Formats: sequence, structure tokens, C-alpha cells
Amino acid sequence: MSEKPFDPNPPRRNFYGRRHGKTLRQSQKTYLTEDLGPLRPRGISAQENPGRVQIDPADIFGDDRPVWLEIGFGGGEHMVHMAEAYPEIGIIGCEPFINGVAMLVGKIKAAGVGNVSVHPGDARDLMDVLPEASIAKAFLNYPDPWPKKRHHRRRFVTPEHLLPLHRVMAAGAEFRVATDIPSYVRQTLEEVPKAGFTLESLRAGAWPDWPSTRYEQKALRERRTPTYLSFRRL
Repeated sequence: MSEKPFDPNPPRRNFYGRRHGKTLRQSQKTYLTEDLGPLRPRGISAQENPGRVQIDPADIFGDDRPVWLEIGFGGGEHMVHMAEAYPEIGIIGCEPFINGVAMLVGKIKAAGVGNVSVHPGDARDLMDVLPEASIAKAFLNYPDPWPKKRHHRRRFVTPEHLLPLHRVMAAGAEFRVATDIPSYVRQTLEEVPKAGFTLESLRAGAWPDWPSTRYEQKALRERRTPTYLSFRRL
């Protein structure tokens, strides 16, 4: 497919909040204009793929390696850590917050990892075009809590998001959720099993390969207890 310019303001799907934060530094602007392009998977947007034809993950990484998905990578600490720790897999990260995308691209350049792909937008746009059973592991780390009760329907752990995730995950694939919001834990425990997953573990301590992120550190500073949940796709 021909190269399309990156659109910093794609149509919203009511899952995420703001697209922009503080003014980007010049180096971060360079990451977006010069370095993001080769990292983006092609055929995600309606502009690039108006027929919503499925894309082949092997075309993203050049082989048939296992593919992991991070939904909302924040500043990218976890994603880059996993890419370094597991060079035999490929990781696709989705994040609509442009400041976070710029931070991640900077971390990718600094770490020199090559097994990553970055979709600067809504994870559902990617799940729309991924084949069934193509994702071997998925991560939802400290997602936007949407704390007001009337906004809970905008959380990721709702059928609108979980059913497409179930479709693209392989049988037995692990889905990890980390949050410090008690109501988010309750909603996760209620909704994720209904979408075709089984709870494997619920813990206060993180997974052995977890790198402490700024969101976890903020939760601990503010004396909120993080919870780490693992599910398996049935």
C-alpha cells in the first residue's frame, strides 16, 4: 500500500480521552515526522484500507513470529522492556495520545529494538483488520479509569472492546490487566469472563517480568493498591 501521511486527529470512537497534552519538544516532533512512519503497521486506517481487508501480521514483522498486543502503552516503558526481554516475538502497541507516542518512539530509538510496531490510534481500528487468533498475548496496563460512573461504559473492559479482542486472540492466549482503581477491578472481573476469558490469577504483586511504570509509581505514591489480573482466552 502507498505511504499515507500520519493524521494526528483521526475520527474518535469514544474510548479514549484527549489526543494531545503538553507542547512537544522539537526532538519529539522529529520522532513523529521522521521516525514513526517506518514503525506504523499499514492498512489500519480507513484511508489506507477502505475495504477493511485483513492484514497479515507476518507482513508487519517479516516472519511468522508470535505477536503480542499492548492496548494503550502510555509512555512506552512496558512495551520497550518486553521487546528487549523477548526479542523472538513482535509487539504491536496502540496509543491515541500523541505525547505518549512520541515518548515511545524516543525509547525505541534509545533501546535499539526492532521487534515493535506502533499504531498511533484506537486499538479497535487494529483489531478490525487483524485475522482471528493472530495475537498470542495482550496487555492492558493502567488504562484510563474513567472514574465517573456514567463514563464506565467508555472503559476498555466492555463488550464493545472485549469481544473484538477475544476474536483476534489465539486459544489459550494470556490477557493481562493492571489497574489501581477498585471499581475497574470489579468491572474487569465481571465483564472479561463474559467475553470468553477465564481468570487465571489476581494478585497485588506484579508479574515477574513486569517493569515498574510511571503509572504504577504514581499509584503507590498516592497510596492506591495496584491489582494485576491474568486471564486466558477460552
